[in-house]
Amino acid sequence: MSGEWVSKHMDTASTNDAPPHSTLGLIGNTPLVRLTAFDTGPCQLFLKLESQNPGGSIKDRMAVSMIEAAEQSGALKPGSTIVEATAGNTGIGLALVAAIKGYRLILVIPDKMSSEKIAHARALGADIRLTRSDVGPGHPAYYQEMAARIARETDHSYHINQFGNPANPLAHEITTGPEIWHQMDHHVGAVVCGIGSGGTLTGLSRFFSRVQPDIEMVVADPEGSSLAEYIRTGRQVPSTSYAVEGIGGACVPAIADLSRVRRAYSISDSQSFLTARDLLRTTGIFGGPSSGTLLAAALRYCREQTEAKRVVTFVCDTGAKYLSKMYNDYWLLDQGYLATPATGTLRELIVRRYEEGAVITVSPDDTLLTASQRMRMADISQMPVIEGGRCVGVVDESDLLVAIHGDERLFHSPVRNAMTSRLETISGDERIESVYDILNRGLVALVTEGDKFLGLITRSDLLSYLRRKLH
Repeated sequence: MSGEWVSKHMDTASTNDAPPHSTLGLIGNTPLVRLTAFDTGPCQLFLKLESQNPGGSIKDRMAVSMIEAAEQSGALKPGSTIVEATAGNTGIGLALVAAIKGYRLILVIPDKMSSEKIAHARALGADIRLTRSDVGPGHPAYYQEMAARIARETDHSYHINQFGNPANPLAHEITTGPEIWHQMDHHVGAVVCGIGSGGTLTGLSRFFSRVQPDIEMVVADPEGSSLAEYIRTGRQVPSTSYAVEGIGGACVPAIADLSRVRRAYSISDSQSFLTARDLLRTTGIFGGPSSGTLLAAALRYCREQTEAKRVVTFVCDTGAKYLSKMYNDYWLLDQGYLATPATGTLRELIVRRYEEGAVITVSPDDTLLTASQRMRMADISQMPVIEGGRCVGVVDESDLLVAIHGDERLFHSPVRNAMTSRLETISGDERIESVYDILNRGLVALVTEGDKFLGLITRSDLLSYLRRKLH
């Protein structure tokens, strides 16, 4: 790994009283590594690997803190239901603690969050309620409004409200801050963090105001969030959409203390994703999109300095939660975050190319069962049938249903018995407009170069292309 390990474990205060053998006792005491593979100007940059927490993110710290504070106050009792609005990681942390302690948990999650995070929380036993991600505070479908309403309507429930819960920043004030202070040998020039609920920023600000008041607190914010502009100018501007999960927003959270913030950087989705991917390929450190936002901002801060400083930022969560999104080249291409050559021809629309092994196919001699399994695993409804590098047919779910109707044993018959061989082929050199007629007839365009199969174009591919033109 292109980094220098500073300290892996330490003894410090904990927000929970779990015994050492408990999973909850593994929360915190995360490693710190110096980043040496990137240009950091005159500075030294260190990453605190919060991805090493049991739930895979920094949010584990405040999840156990908030639940145990509610238990101690009597607000949370055996048999209670916890309700929370979350971008995913807080939900996973809460689900981890709730599963161990035996509470029911209802999570309200915006629909732009990764499927991996939702699946993780659901696997831990959480009751997931998806809501819209395109609405803001005050709208009944806004995730925080919806969680508050569910809590009011659910008997014996406790709305944990990470955005206004004082036990959230307390977790970072008494654990995260002291850990960094110890691991950095009491010498920290700046800390770069994001604002989700505001707990990390507030807790660290409070701790470092006591031990090193001259530290610079720096905010990394997704481009499209209004928080960085508010910090820079004091003006509250409308937020626009962005794809980075877990940080940023339309308003300052109730617990967020911005009084010690000295700088704020706006980082685009594209830069966030590509920076996190560079971090993985260069160092082996596997971080999510918000980690890319923080690292990109930290690198900008470091390169702007004229004197040496020791700077700390975070790998907020593990990239394993985003394998279907930012670590999927085809998702990045579909969303327009990776550039494709602008040719004006149908070649530009083929995101998944056959010669690159990106197209799921079957051969005429494969069984219908094989075709069905490949469709299900790839979450597609149709596949090209390839023989000798040529596309000789297409098979879809309707073909399978007709072929096996009345006798499931026909699943073992060959694909050639069910495939459609009347194909709509079109040259990859044709202009993009030429594909509309094929798609308007409800068909899939098979793009060829002579007899050579290049790939498929579906209506979804055309919509993705048109959406990319907005970027």
